[in-house]
Amino acid sequence: MSLNIVKEIDNRVQVKNVLMSVSDKTGLETFVPALVKACPGVKIYSTGGTYAKVKEILGDKAEGTLVAVSDYTGQPEMQGGLVKTLDFKIYLGLLSEKYNDAHQADLKRLSAQPIDMVVVNLYPFQATVAKDGVTPEMARTNIDIGGPCMVRASAKNYLRVASVTDPLDYPAIVQELESHAGTLGLDTRFRLMKKAFTHTAEYDTAISKFFTTRTWEEVDATYDQH
Repeated sequence: MSLNIVKEIDNRVQVKNVLMSVSDKTGLETFVPALVKACPGVKIYSTGGTYAKVKEILGDKAEGTLVAVSDYTGQPEMQGGLVKTLDFKIYLGLLSEKYNDAHQADLKRLSAQPIDMVVVNLYPFQATVAKDGVTPEMARTNIDIGGPCMVRASAKNYLRVASVTDPLDYPAIVQELESHAGTLGLDTRFRLMKKAFTHTAEYDTAISKFFTTRTWEEVDATYDQH
């Protein structure tokens, strides 16, 4: 297998395409309008409840700015929202490198866009399992799949992509975008990358810890089996 060893990048990256899918919608009311203002022409690709929330926030400005991921990929969401963003076109946009000719050819071939920022936080697994009487099925349902994949892909490609997982970072990101003509620096992307991998590591640890302490009898009693 031939690995891509990157030698040429941009320090500051213009934020033109944002992938947004959050369970915790705290701060979106101020973050989304500020993002649109600081990055003229930005496209926000979103799904499900996040799409509805962003559309509500933007109002008339949503047209031309907000894009449903299913419209972008050409694939409808799986029932229950189980598959929304796990699509080659999305991950091509997350992992492609600006100065890699083959990657650029792939983007052109699929009419795909390089995604410059991912704003994602995960299903509330920790909050769910902290409740009294939670069942293995309730816990299982709250295991996020697409979210961690987007976070990890964007964090891996911090050379070009900002991976935003914490609403507390929104104000600083907006401030940098406003003061640097809609761009984010490598130092910021690197800082966000470290936070993103900590976020997914803690999430996976919580899942492992919960199921490690469950017995097979608890799981077996959860379902009507055929």
